Amino acid sequence: MSEVRWPRVTVVVPVYNGQRFVKAAIDSVLAQTLGDWELIVVDDGSTDATPQILAEYRDPRIVTISKENGGESSARNAGLDRAMGEYVAFLDADDLYLPNALADLSRFLEEHPEYDVVYSNGRVCDEDGRDLTLLSDVRLGL
Repeated sequence: MSEVRWPRVTVVVPVYNGQRFVKAAIDSVLAQTLGDWELIVVDDGSTDATPQILAEYRDPRIVTISKENGGESSARNAGLDRAMGEYVAFLDADDLYLPNALADLSRFLEEHPEYDVVYSNGRVCDEDGRDLTLLSDVRLGL
């Protein structure tokens, strides 16, 4: 009997009518230097082309959950209910990860077992991808 292997990181992406951005978000997970992940995309009742975009992905590490619209927290919780990773990471459907994000964050947690949670800074960009500022410049406490 083979041993069950859990992914190192589960990434949860809630999405509602995210046809403009969700492909880039998913592609940023596919581009990670750490390949030991599962991606759970929770379609929260989208009425645009989001379901069709999600259906294009065939990577077995990508799981799509479709549910009635219940809001972002409800969608995140549906993803958490299905998560199997040692670590859980959240990515909004209109955000992107840099290629080393999952590797860096999970390595930090392994090297520092005294921490239970880790987060990182980010760049705020406009819809055309132009860099505007650091996330920490617009959010207090980051």
